Amino acid sequence: MATTKAATSAKDEAEKPVARATAAKSTTAKAGAKTTTASKTPRKTTAKAATKTRGAAKGADDEGDEEELEVVDVDVDVEVEGAEGGDAAASDDDEKPVAVEPHPTGALVLRAVDDEDEVPVYSSAITGATADPVKDYLKQIGKVALLNAAEEVELAMRIEAGLFAEEKLSHMTDAEKRSQLGRELQWVAKDGQRAKSHLLGANLRLVVSLAKRYTGRGMQFLDLIQEGNLGLIRAVEKFDYTKGFKFSTYATWWIRQAITRAMADQARTIRIPVHMVEVINKLARVQRQMLQDLGREPTPEELSRELDMTPEKVIEVQKYGREPISLHTPLGEDGDSEFGDLIEDTEAVVPADAVGFTMLQKQLESLLDSLSEREAGVIRMRFGLGDGMPKTLDQIGDTFGVTRERIRQIESKTMAKLRHPSRSQSLRDYLE
Repeated sequence: MATTKAATSAKDEAEKPVARATAAKSTTAKAGAKTTTASKTPRKTTAKAATKTRGAAKGADDEGDEEELEVVDVDVDVEVEGAEGGDAAASDDDEKPVAVEPHPTGALVLRAVDDEDEVPVYSSAITGATADPVKDYLKQIGKVALLNAAEEVELAMRIEAGLFAEEKLSHMTDAEKRSQLGRELQWVAKDGQRAKSHLLGANLRLVVSLAKRYTGRGMQFLDLIQEGNLGLIRAVEKFDYTKGFKFSTYATWWIRQAITRAMADQARTIRIPVHMVEVINKLARVQRQMLQDLGREPTPEELSRELDMTPEKVIEVQKYGREPISLHTPLGEDGDSEFGDLIEDTEAVVPADAVGFTMLQKQLESLLDSLSEREAGVIRMRFGLGDGMPKTLDQIGDTFGVTRERIRQIESKTMAKLRHPSRSQSLRDYLE
């Protein structure tokens, strides 16, 4: 009875590796004929092992049978694993080697969930495939899904909690920040930052749509988007979800305000104050509307009645709104002349006047030489003939060490001499 049980047990144990080998055969049957042959090898080994086990069971006790069965199990497992390894090797031999194309340095590799093939997507910063930064930016912000009203409220509540936690942390010491309460506040603050980033990313497309309305006014499109993003950040921090309005309705005002302020500060070569820019824009709108209504350019008087300001103020605002023109702007069909060539220099000296002024100076010097040294000095200082700086009677008196009354007498006497026809006749020609 013991021998029969041992043989039966040995037979059952031997059939288990046979079943495993058969399953391995079914799995690798699709690999080819070589794979099927390799999967049959463990069968023969298993049968021989079972025969030896039954022979050994007839002349041994129960303990010897159990030890022999354990050894057989190990041997069969090794054979099965070897067979599976052989199947894999045979399958590798059948498949043709595929050359793998190396990816450029820094390339991004995306792997689909249901596909094992690697699809390389090369970054535009590396390969330079996309030369349009606006297109790249729009593609990047389009990956973030839009939010509904409930999600906006949830994010706004997290942002509000984060701002409150940051305010509390700013008044806590380092030891208090390491406490349980401090760690919880730090976690809430970080969660608020994450919610803020999420709300910002989901509304970047709103900034783009508003920035398109201000293109062609002196600033690049990406610069308008950047300034609008600053307004969006301000809107995220100031949004009150308890009012019941959507975030986009509230953020539109902040985005427009940031863009218009940036245009007022940066769009013009000569900066104009923001309040004056608003007046200029209002004047331009009224002027366009009246041009459509009247069919002609409105006069300053008509504009003043619409804007509630004087005509002089309208003309002044129109001057402020003019764009500067370069003096090197080419003119003519051939562009052989510049705009600066047609502008008169009001400070330039006419050659004829320069010659006449030089001759007058020489004539005055000859007349002063006919006077005494004190008389000539008083006249030069009184009328500023030397340095162009006329002096008072007191200043001249201090210079000569006399009173101002004495200087006045000397001046009166000297001017009478110069008015004599013998001296003044030579100067009358310059007055004509």
